[in-house]
Amino acid sequence: MSLKAVGVIDIPDSTGTLFDHGAFEPRSRRVFVAHTARDRIEVIDHDTSRHLTTLHGFPEAAGVVADDGQVLITNRGAAGLAWIDAHALETRAVFDTGVRPNGVAIVSRMKLAVVACIGDKTHGPVLQVLDLEGHQRWAIDLPGQPRWCVTDVTGARLFLAIRDPSIVLVARLPELDEVQHWTLPSAGAHGIDIDHQASRLYIACDSGSLVELETIAGKICGEWPLAGVPDATFFNPASGLVHVAIGKPGLVQSVNPCTGASTQFMTATGAKTTALVPPDSLYVFSPTHLGALALVEA
Repeated sequence: MSLKAVGVIDIPDSTGTLFDHGAFEPRSRRVFVAHTARDRIEVIDHDTSRHLTTLHGFPEAAGVVADDGQVLITNRGAAGLAWIDAHALETRAVFDTGVRPNGVAIVSRMKLAVVACIGDKTHGPVLQVLDLEGHQRWAIDLPGQPRWCVTDVTGARLFLAIRDPSIVLVARLPELDEVQHWTLPSAGAHGIDIDHQASRLYIACDSGSLVELETIAGKICGEWPLAGVPDATFFNPASGLVHVAIGKPGLVQSVNPCTGASTQFMTATGAKTTALVPPDSLYVFSPTHLGALALVEA
């Protein structure tokens, strides 16, 4: 199964810009995109394939995750996390975080946010869990720069990709205890997603491979070559494909873990992040296209 283009959704003021993560929120049927270079969030209506609105005031917006009518956004330029209502498009709360927050996950039923902060020369990388409706928070120091993170289907365990050393850090939520480090066979752990049904993790690594781990003890189950340095990585439960965005030369590589088959769809240089909309849609955020390139599995 390969990808095909079905159109481009224009996003205002996208010349010479930079996008980061995007996420589909299923209840509102909207895609939320971090427009990092413009300090804002772009909102796309999936069902009408159009740009709906722009939300301002998100300094260096980076990570975006959405579920159950809620959207979380990490703002690297403000050391903060924004909590947004996906329907009203209003900010419900803003929380202080560590320095340069990046990867983010949400456990909707427990109203928990997980934030992985990169840090700087004077502040080390940290992982934080925030109680969105209370005042509790938990934190642990990290052994290296965090990238993206996901939780298991129950929200009981977190899986965080760490660049160097190239590992998946595993911790129990919300206390961030029972920590494990699963070493990867490829350097530069980056994008990560999870197949809840098969209990498999997929980690795209900077050195050029996609690694499959089982989620119980971190056993390596497979590894496939990638065409470049990866970024956003999504597993589609409807098709079983793993889509990996590669900003240079600019493509999406789709891997079928069951067969090992791999296809490539050329996008454009700098198109390194995506958002998956099951059962068959993938948005690629591309400065060259001045917006979101809409693809479907075909």
